[in-house]
Amino acid sequence: MNPIAGLTDLMMSDTPHGPGDDTSILTKTKSKTQRPPLYKVMLLNDDYTPMEFVVHILERFFGLNHAQSFEIMLAVHKKGLAVVGVFSYEIAETKVAQVMDFARRHQHPLQCTMEKE
Repeated sequence: MNPIAGLTDLMMSDTPHGPGDDTSILTKTKSKTQRPPLYKVMLLNDDYTPMEFVVHILERFFGLNHAQSFEIMLAVHKKGLAVVGVFSYEIAETKVAQVMDFARRHQHPLQCTMEKE
């Protein structure tokens, strides 16, 4: 018997020969990606901010056309508040800050808030 051949046979018996010879099981955990929570941006009614200013805010900061802006402005006026849009936290926060800053610079008490959907 060739000693090198015997050693080779011994070594090969301890190692798998192909993909089907491996007896260990590999499991791969697949994590589900969750969507970030969304936030409603709302305008609140007051007795001092002109309706035209609210329409302008909706067109400028929310990209709504004049008819959509007018409809939401009337909802704010009649119901006391209206949801203007639903966004991720960062976008909602930015829009609230933009509206509040713009209203203050134009000396209007318009309130804009956000809450988790």
